[in-house]
Amino acid sequence: MSETSTKPYLLRAIYEWCTDNGYTPYMAAVVDAGTRVPMEFVKNGEIVLNISFSATSGLKMDNDLVRFSARFGGVSRDISVPVDNVVAIYARENGQGMAFEATVKSDDAEGADEQAEDSSAQPIQSSSGPALTSVPTAPKPNEKNVAVESDDEPDPPKKGGRPTLTRIK
Repeated sequence: MSETSTKPYLLRAIYEWCTDNGYTPYMAAVVDAGTRVPMEFVKNGEIVLNISFSATSGLKMDNDLVRFSARFGGVSRDISVPVDNVVAIYARENGQGMAFEATVKSDDAEGADEQAEDSSAQPIQSSSGPALTSVPTAPKPNEKNVAVESDDEPDPPKKGGRPTLTRIK
């Protein structure tokens, strides 16, 4: 009997840590044929996704697949990422999280993947092994590779003058 990978459990733990501390969890993943993401937001074969509660709908982090719906440019899309393709999960605000090696499934590499599975998780702050580069603290207004959060607060009303009613459709 083969042992279950620790990777999906670590993904769920870091996600829960981010939400408990008020951080925005981001997930970086390698895109291949088994990944269902908006291809127009893929850069260098990878995509970074905002997986916070406010940016996703129906988030399911199973042992083999991360699934949810998110809005990209106002259009709802179903997202499906194999756990093996996830390369990092981290808090947007401070960059703390965990990085992983993407495991590529092929006929001759499956045995090697099972042996390397437990050693694939590496803390981002570790001094040995690969480390993530720093991420911007706030997304740029024209950045489109992150699911749009729906709870953005509007600008506060201007002081003085007569109030106006704005109709939003």
